[in-house]
Amino acid sequence: MMKKLDILAAILVVVGALNWGLVAVARFDLVAAIFGMKFGEISVFSGIVYGLVALAGLYQGLGWKAIQHRWHGEPALQR
Repeated sequence: MMKKLDILAAILVVVGALNWGLVAVARFDLVAAIFGMKFGEISVFSGIVYGLVALAGLYQGLGWKAIQHRWHGEPALQR
């Protein structure tokens, strides 16, 4: 179950990274476009996507050591 969460978080982080890259290079907001909105507009649904991307980034950033251990079969380090 945790590996599936790891994969979902990784996908969301990539979506966020691609979206920010498009914003920087082309001033194009992919998430807004998917929901039929203009650059900078936010709906409930796009807000949920942005929130999930943020949570995925926190999950991966704070849990990166545990994620490594899960994927490489080593026991997690005790704090």
